[in-house]
Amino acid sequence: MLIEARQHFTLSHPGGQMAALAFVRNAGVALARVRFLHGLAADTEGVRGELVVPVPVLGEVDLPFQSRLTVTPNGATLTPQPLTGERAWVEVAGEAQVDEVGTVTFHFHFRAHLALPQSEGWGGAAFEKMVRAAAGRTLERVAGELPVGIRAAMVEGERTGP
Repeated sequence: MLIEARQHFTLSHPGGQMAALAFVRNAGVALARVRFLHGLAADTEGVRGELVVPVPVLGEVDLPFQSRLTVTPNGATLTPQPLTGERAWVEVAGEAQVDEVGTVTFHFHFRAHLALPQSEGWGGAAFEKMVRAAAGRTLERVAGELPVGIRAAMVEGERTGP
């Protein structure tokens, strides 16, 4: 089962253009305050961790992810990397573009892969439909929390300095 969510938003970095560029090019710092990401590890090549989401009927689901970080002239991108051997995982794609005054436009795309137990008949179809709807709403809500976490990391970074 595939479930997708997108999130687009704009934030002004309090430190201006150069600080905003440094911020988005360090995924570990930019995503550090996002509540639903656990086990976050980042380096110059990428970011990996787990997206933890509560899914009705299934409980709390840990969705591992790994994305490659690419620096661009005006920001950075995250490109999902394949994961094998997992029953459930998520592709995390993203783009951050910084303008001349330090305003950052973010675009994120989450694509969750969930393996459900094999079910047959109308009961199985109803169960899958219920899980898909609930998981879709949950992933949308989780994606909606991104601006708050990233904004908190921006403010914290400005307060503590480089």
